[in-house]
Amino acid sequence: MDERYEGPCEVQVLLPLPLASAYDYLVPAGLDLAKGDFVVVPLGRREVVGIVWGRGSFSVAADRLKPIAARLDVPPLPLPLCRTIEWVAAYTLNPPGAVLRMAMSMSAALNSPKPTFAYRLREARAEIRLTEARRRVIAVLDSGPPRAARELALEAGVSASVVHGLAEAGIIEQVALAARPAFARPDPDFSAPDLSAYQEEAAARLRRAVHENFSVTLLDGVTGSGKTEVYFEAIAETLRRGRQALVLLPEIALTAQWLGRFETRFGVRPAEWHSDLTATERRIAWRAVAEGRAQAVVGARSALFLPFPALGLIVVDEEHDPSYKQEDGVIYHARDMAVVRARLSAIPVVLASATPSLETAVNVSAKRYQRLHLPERHGGAALPRIEAIDMRSDPPPRQCWLSPKLRTAIAETIGSGEQVMLFLNRRGYAPLTLCRGCGHRLQCPHCTAWLVEHRLAGRILCHHCGYNAAAPRNCPRCSAENSLAACGPGVERVAEEVAALFPEARSAIMASDTIGGPLAAEDLVRQVRDHELDLLIGTQIMAKGHHFPLLTLVGVIDADLGLGGGDLRAAERTYQLLHQVSGRAGRAERAGRVLLQTYVPDHPVIAALLSGDRDQFLAVESQTRRDYGMPPFGRLAALIVSGFDSAAVERVAAALGRAAPSGEGVEVFGPAPAPFALLRGRHRRRLLLKARKDVAVQPRLHEWLGRIKLPHGVRVQIDVDPYSFL
Repeated sequence: MDERYEGPCEVQVLLPLPLASAYDYLVPAGLDLAKGDFVVVPLGRREVVGIVWGRGSFSVAADRLKPIAARLDVPPLPLPLCRTIEWVAAYTLNPPGAVLRMAMSMSAALNSPKPTFAYRLREARAEIRLTEARRRVIAVLDSGPPRAARELALEAGVSASVVHGLAEAGIIEQVALAARPAFARPDPDFSAPDLSAYQEEAAARLRRAVHENFSVTLLDGVTGSGKTEVYFEAIAETLRRGRQALVLLPEIALTAQWLGRFETRFGVRPAEWHSDLTATERRIAWRAVAEGRAQAVVGARSALFLPFPALGLIVVDEEHDPSYKQEDGVIYHARDMAVVRARLSAIPVVLASATPSLETAVNVSAKRYQRLHLPERHGGAALPRIEAIDMRSDPPPRQCWLSPKLRTAIAETIGSGEQVMLFLNRRGYAPLTLCRGCGHRLQCPHCTAWLVEHRLAGRILCHHCGYNAAAPRNCPRCSAENSLAACGPGVERVAEEVAALFPEARSAIMASDTIGGPLAAEDLVRQVRDHELDLLIGTQIMAKGHHFPLLTLVGVIDADLGLGGGDLRAAERTYQLLHQVSGRAGRAERAGRVLLQTYVPDHPVIAALLSGDRDQFLAVESQTRRDYGMPPFGRLAALIVSGFDSAAVERVAAALGRAAPSGEGVEVFGPAPAPFALLRGRHRRRLLLKARKDVAVQPRLHEWLGRIKLPHGVRVQIDVDPYSFL
């Protein structure tokens, strides 16, 4: 039941600001409010928009309370989203207002849409002299619906002054038009899918789940098994019930083929929500979601905080993908928060993946999550054959990166009219540039990171803060001419080698800095699908979600990349990424082949890929984590101390180290310089709290931080359940 507040009374209003709590305001007489309503309130000398959050705390004398100025004509923030905001704030140790800001990210959508006006003929018209231009305007309106002034002038071939003259003369009149629906309604029965027996069984289970309350289901299927078509059936059932569906995707580049598949199944495209939309598109989408006019939404992780009034289903596609972790501002994992929002909304959530995260696999084993398995590719396609190329015995020529065996396989594949994908998870031309004379390395002035050469653009870039400059000709330190050498390969360098080896092959690069957005990604995907390209070279954005029938060979340039560095999830991430990119090969009737270039062919990750025994790999990885008490069998929380003054950062980090909590089941490591000790100009130190699974870390962290007074300019960022240790 809605909480209602009829003035005069006191209510708390939560503002989208990083404040410690909601503020009390007075509801004037005659104003009727409910929890979740958007209201305008005074704050200092300005007015801001906030959310009615509950009854007043009565901590301020009634005669000192400021009155609410107005309630906005916009649907209230749904109560399940309000509860989600409170939960996320408590779990991540952020002020609720900082989390609320993510739900109010499109402030322009809070204003009522401006009405659209058009002209029509008056029923009773004055007698005036009609010129030829005026007759054309009347003829257009006489034979069709009302037209906007500009449209009417264009169609009649007249100037705007002719239209305005007819209005002033009383021949035509202006009327307000009903707003056109921003998004057409998807038809759940538009196109019946052709499902295999395994798919139909899984789809039936998901359809039933839509009619029940909260549940979490892992849709676990090999690459190419048709997981998307299966969860589309859950979306269809959600739409039949008049509810809204949300699908989260990890990469915007994945939306190209996904949107086409959605349109084929439902007759229209869904609403989209991601950073590549214009401000106007985001405003329209936010308002359509809030008013229930957007029945299906596909988006990035921030779509989780859209104000769905009738949310009935959440799907997290590629649930294992690390890009679901938000690393800036409020730090959260969208997959985990999707589960939270589903639970607080009493609706099902589907997690789809061919390589489930260890956290999800453990929850399945513990019976907290259900599992639906699709063991074979749709349409009878076979899984690709995976082989390792031992680079110690089959090395490429000096300053080259394709081994002889891979070169031969590429030539044979292209020669037979099929397509090749070469994968290297490094953007640009080379990850490091150094001077042959003095040994100077080009480093970002704002970060502890090497500058990456992007030869196609003629720039050197920092992939962490965005710093970029023209590629220098001479060494910045010793001024030696032509002494700068590129070290190691990026996708541009591999493309250069491919062009030299196969000059007739039509090739393209697919990386986040070469794809200008979803439309560019869609065009590149079309070129591959229509066989306008023979060879695609790219990073992880091409590793998943794409279906290319003629692509039969995948070559992984550096299968060992990502295995080192001491990252807790290095092996798991590498396995998932290589498994996903391998799954692009042989997805139709032609057999696929995957060649992994590696210097450690006996590494457990490489061995698991070669054997195809994913479950054995997960079992070994799980046992290793259990032995060391690491997630998901233990708890971690990171504290990142940062500031522009390195001495002040060092003092705060040392003070936190001295005040660190102790006791059974709790350990604290650090402080220590972060691997990126300088990032965006801020000096950084890290501390890591490790705890048993049964220890609630949030109270410990809250008490710990309460012992320290932060000086101006120093910030402590908390990362509960860290995924990155940089």
